[in-house]
Amino acid sequence: MIFPQIYLASNSPRRRELLTQIGVDFSVLSVDVDESRLADEAPIDYVKRVAIAKAQAGWNTLDKLDKRPVLGSDTSVVLADIILGKPANDNEARAMLQQLSGRTHQVMTAVAIVTATDIRCELNISQVTFSAMTESDIEWYIATQEGIDKAGSYAVQGLAALFIDEIQGSYSAIMGLPLRETGLLLQQLTGQVE
Repeated sequence: MIFPQIYLASNSPRRRELLTQIGVDFSVLSVDVDESRLADEAPIDYVKRVAIAKAQAGWNTLDKLDKRPVLGSDTSVVLADIILGKPANDNEARAMLQQLSGRTHQVMTAVAIVTATDIRCELNISQVTFSAMTESDIEWYIATQEGIDKAGSYAVQGLAALFIDEIQGSYSAIMGLPLRETGLLLQQLTGQVE
């Protein structure tokens, strides 16, 4: 499969790693987007809006002669319709991990592509079930600092895997970029699929 050259509107090393995994040639754009949730905004609407906003913000930084598509993505951990974002400190991380312990939550990841003529967005929803974590498990994990910049205070691809009983859905989407949906969007750009 041949994908077009794109820009990635994200500083996430995980998203860079995932795009490289499927052979996408990309350059990184740094964008600053307000990720505040709107009043009464459903988690699905929120994650799609933020992914599109990131891609649009990246597109808006480009020289108008540069026509490469811009990809943006957003991942949210959702438990009982509550979005668990990135923890600001250890206390927030502790509270999130306590909520996730022994329960199943959703990971919603949207990926958006902006071009000169189009905006496309796809959504992946996966389920993650955590084992019951003891207080010492939670304190040990917080001390690793692995989850400090991650939605829901954990990294599925890291040490948190020790506490995950089951995953239903896309592992790459839980990491931060749904590769199946990303590949389909990029194929649409090259006319390989409709």
